[in-house]
Amino acid sequence: MEEAEVPLEQLHEEIHHQAEHGGPPWISWVALSTAILAVLAAIAGLLSGSHANEAMMNQIEASDQWLYYQAKSIKASVLEAKTTLAAEATEKDKEKAAKYQEDQTKIKAEAEHKETEAKSNFHKHEVFARSVTMFQIAIAIAAISALTRKRRYWFVSLVFGLVGLAFLVLGSMTH
Repeated sequence: MEEAEVPLEQLHEEIHHQAEHGGPPWISWVALSTAILAVLAAIAGLLSGSHANEAMMNQIEASDQWLYYQAKSIKASVLEAKTTLAAEATEKDKEKAAKYQEDQTKIKAEAEHKETEAKSNFHKHEVFARSVTMFQIAIAIAAISALTRKRRYWFVSLVFGLVGLAFLVLGSMTH
C-alpha cells in the first residue's frame, strides 16, 4: 500500500524564513512546532506503512493456509471415495483419514489466526494513517499562521497536532 505524501518542504522553508527575518517572536515557536510535527508525521508514516505491509503479509499467509486446507480436504474426499468404493476400509486408510482431519483442524486454526493478525495490523495502519493526516493538516495550518501572521491559526494547528499525537499514541497502544 502506497502512502500518500503531501509536499510540505516549501511550507517549512517559508516558515523558517519568516522566523529568521523578523516578525513576531511567536513565529519562531511556529517554526519549532512545525519541525516537531514533521518528525511525528514521519514516525507515524513509517509505522503506518509497516503495519500495512504486515497486514498484507498476514493476509497472504492466511490465503496460503486456506489453500493448504483445501488441498487436505480434497485428499480426504478422494480417500473417502476410495473407501466407499472398496468393500472395506483398510486400517491404513482409516489412519490417513484421521490424520487429514487432524491436519485440517490445525491448518484452519492457523489460517484464522493469520486473518485475525491481518485485520489487527490493518486497523493499526488506519490509526497511524489518521495520525499522519492530522500532523500534515497541523503543519499546513501552522504555515498559514506564519504567512498571515495570525497567531490563532497556530493554536488551531497545535490542536490538530494534539489530535495527531492522540492517534499516534492510540495506534501504539492497540494490540
